[in-house]
Amino acid sequence: MQNPDHEHIRYHLALSLAPKVGPGVFRAIVAYAGSPKSFFEIPKAKAAKIPKVGAKLLEIRNSSNQLLQKADELIELADKKGFRILIPSNPDFPDRLKTQEDHPIWLFCKGNSNLNFERSVGIVGTRSATTYGKTATKKIIEDLAVYQPAIISGLAYGIDIEAHRAALLAGLATVAIMGSPIDQIYPAVHRKTAEQLQETGALISEYAPGAKMMPGNFPARNRIIAGLSDALIVVEAAAKGGALITAEIAYSYDKDVFAVPGNLQSTYSEGCNHLIKKMKASIYTGPNDIAEALFWSKPGEEKIAKPKLDFSTREADEKAILSLLQEKGESEIDQISYSTDIPLGKLSSKLLTLEFEGIVKSLPGKKFKLLV
Repeated sequence: MQNPDHEHIRYHLALSLAPKVGPGVFRAIVAYAGSPKSFFEIPKAKAAKIPKVGAKLLEIRNSSNQLLQKADELIELADKKGFRILIPSNPDFPDRLKTQEDHPIWLFCKGNSNLNFERSVGIVGTRSATTYGKTATKKIIEDLAVYQPAIISGLAYGIDIEAHRAALLAGLATVAIMGSPIDQIYPAVHRKTAEQLQETGALISEYAPGAKMMPGNFPARNRIIAGLSDALIVVEAAAKGGALITAEIAYSYDKDVFAVPGNLQSTYSEGCNHLIKKMKASIYTGPNDIAEALFWSKPGEEKIAKPKLDFSTREADEKAILSLLQEKGESEIDQISYSTDIPLGKLSSKLLTLEFEGIVKSLPGKKFKLLV
């Protein structure tokens, strides 16, 4: 895939910069109009029919020149400050994020890392890390180093910064997902680590230079941490907090989630123990847990093969459903119905049965995926 042409990037940024156009509205506009540029060019009557677009949003079409000028200024600033602007049609935009319905409409990136790394592990936890949590984080990364995964975290105090620093010591690429604009390292005391990790990893933010840093930025960025991670490990977490939000999101994305068990009397083990209790995370006991879940092998080892599934004993409709999901990876219920010629009412019942058996999992957007 070639890089998007300059004009396409300009219009993408222009629409993204428009007032009241958040990710949800942006996606609705593009889905209906076909492209950001088309939105500014199609007849007003047609644009008015776009879901989530009202009279006030239609007025931005009259400001296209001003918005395009802002886009040009942002592109020029990126060249000057040395960061990349990635949009989903750009081949450098992370493939792992493209499958998310709530993926960012743009990313700002500083560093040398290819964001489509072969393997990745997210490591998150409390900002008030204990000695146990810090030691566990270092040990986890030291043990995982043989598999050479990129380490994903959030540059925050506590477990996050320990993960980045341990990754650097282990010679692993590490990617920091920021809740601040790309030109504002937060917290500032982590600037040195942020600069070091750019040599083999990257800083990523969905917030443009000069944007206001809002409290909601940090919970929102957790979906990017979850999306970029093949597996997520929660090292320490209180009963509430950002680490648990990230774990919940990763679970909803059907990622492998692990939690480091801790002392029952420790405040910062409550969250991990709760995730394990509710079966939203597996107990992390060592690197083999990750390797077995993701079918990783060490250099020189024979590649671990995924087990072959035998559907021969299933009745015809179930066999058709499972075969399709095995081929597609995941699929929307309407597409399953169309491809298997099973009526939606009957299909819903079959999928529910398979879900109860632990063979199939429902995903956001009325999608389904094999679990075996």
